[in-house]
Amino acid sequence: METIHSHAAPAAIGPYAQAIRSGDLIFTSGQIALTVEGEFIDESVAAETEQVLKNLEAVLGAAGCSLACVLKTTIFLTDMNDFAEVNDVYARAMGKHRPARATVEVAGLPRGARVEIECVATAVACREGKSSL
Repeated sequence: METIHSHAAPAAIGPYAQAIRSGDLIFTSGQIALTVEGEFIDESVAAETEQVLKNLEAVLGAAGCSLACVLKTTIFLTDMNDFAEVNDVYARAMGKHRPARATVEVAGLPRGARVEIECVATAVACREGKSSL
């Protein structure tokens, strides 16, 4: 296993890695809407989602991947009524790429976040240029 770290994403706020590579798979930890400086973006659930996806892109980039290499995401929401707004931002970020996905409503997230996203990606797709984006 290899620990993946990006200085372009916020540091882990607990005893975990931003991501782990095992073989050709990259497993990211959940990202919330923290900036690199540790500022929490809470203007709207859309703004939170944009920051979360930016953080995931940075972590994946440190592993030589991108959102185009994502196999599966899990989205955690504190209010399922935010689903449509989060889904719109997610769809724009993913473009034509459609990884498998689960969306789960949870009682709470760190720092009062409304959305957290984790993903599993494959380095093979990025190395071979087989992404769908």
